[in-house]
Amino acid sequence: MSTPPVEALAESAPTSLTISSIGVEERVFPIGLGPDGELLAPSGDRAHLPAWFEGSPTPGELGPSVIEGHVTWGGEPSVFFELGRLAPGDRIDIEREDGTTAGFEVYDSVRYPKDEFPTLTVYGRTEGPELRLITCSGDVDEDGHHLDNTVISARLIET
Repeated sequence: MSTPPVEALAESAPTSLTISSIGVEERVFPIGLGPDGELLAPSGDRAHLPAWFEGSPTPGELGPSVIEGHVTWGGEPSVFFELGRLAPGDRIDIEREDGTTAGFEVYDSVRYPKDEFPTLTVYGRTEGPELRLITCSGDVDEDGHHLDNTVISARLIET
């Protein structure tokens, strides 16, 4: 049974992400947009880490906080390799710079073709504090890029 959402928290950047059900416990770093307005992807020495889109609310604030990570990188499993296994009721914890932990409960997991990505659904306003985790998924094209995205949606349930 779902726990009702709690009140929004003040702004505080995320520092780490824990998803015990799939064995994720990693630090989080901020990431922005590229010159064409596209969300940048983690690369280099941070390619295997989750990245918080700094243009979205911080985890626990009102609205959808967005964290992305690779499913694979360089042909190897990456931080969100098992993300598609998350199911309603699974828990996600985000530690924040102010020392608080925002606890979220998954309520949806959907895979979308990249060319049909629902931008408004993912980034649009929400009634309360929410979290979106995004990774690539599905088949791989001739250039080695996944054709789909998996989006996990979760609500703040505990602080």
